[in-house]
Amino acid sequence: MYDDHTYECYVEIANPLRQQEGKQAPRLRFSVDVPEKYEQEIIDVIMGEQVGVNPKGKPIIEYRPYTVEIKRKNREYYVHLIYEEEVYGREIAYDEPIQVERIAGIDINIDRIAVSIVSKQGNFIQSKVFYCHELEYVRANKRNNFIGETVRDLYDWLLQENVGAVVIENIQLRQQHDTDKRFNRFTHNFKKKKLTDTIIRRGLRLGFRIKKVNPAYTSVIGRFKYMKKYGLSVHESAALVIGRRGLGYHERLPKELIDTIKTKVKRHLIAMLGSMEESCKQSGSGKKQRQYLGMMLCKIDNFKQEHEWSLWNIFHKFCWLHQYQIQLKEV
Repeated sequence: MYDDHTYECYVEIANPLRQQEGKQAPRLRFSVDVPEKYEQEIIDVIMGEQVGVNPKGKPIIEYRPYTVEIKRKNREYYVHLIYEEEVYGREIAYDEPIQVERIAGIDINIDRIAVSIVSKQGNFIQSKVFYCHELEYVRANKRNNFIGETVRDLYDWLLQENVGAVVIENIQLRQQHDTDKRFNRFTHNFKKKKLTDTIIRRGLRLGFRIKKVNPAYTSVIGRFKYMKKYGLSVHESAALVIGRRGLGYHERLPKELIDTIKTKVKRHLIAMLGSMEESCKQSGSGKKQRQYLGMMLCKIDNFKQEHEWSLWNIFHKFCWLHQYQIQLKEV
């Protein structure tokens, strides 16, 4: 409840120790400290909204449904107010077109959130990284506050840049090759779902269109196709790919990368097959490796019939970048 005379929030609880006098059941009343940043929102929920007047001239108030829970923790009592948020945006299906001029692709990582803005034609406009290194170490209560502040800053920037839709990766489909191995040890205490949910929830409240896409090979594509072209980090490049994927664009390999696969990578695989010792060829693991390398060579020979993700997988398995130069690696 809210007292508009004292400007304080309070909660009333039935008092079973007192006898009822009249129609009003006896109550215990306790004041509640409300965080300043949530105060107006909570007041709007519990005070309701006037939608008219009755024949006697009294206001008709329409209330939003909410539930109150009181929980005890460390000898203190906390009031939990549960209600549905008003949202002005919506989540759109994967195959539904995005009807806005500017779209933001977001690549979510443990230590940073990379955002790249693209036009509806799929052209890169600009990018920005929101760093959040503290998320790896802070306690859960502080982590939630930090996530909220970071996501708020992100959307403040998107609103400033007139972005109308956000594309994020569907973390349920996230694949291992798009995970930064350096931070794998932190994933057990990092609530990535919390960060993603916060981005979605705040975006919907602010009126953004939200689309989820399959994140397969976004980092690989960004690294080899866009990082050098636009001078971006690998995370900003991945965000660019995510944004373009939300618009329905397919990331075909450029001619120079096709040439690299047909020449350098193919020769590399043939050399690997030729360098295998006879004892290794006859072993179980050796036979599997020969079969795998043969399958990769077959994909290269028939690259025109292969799905682009299959070709990007070859780059993921056998190539890496050093100062924007493609290097070969063993498997």
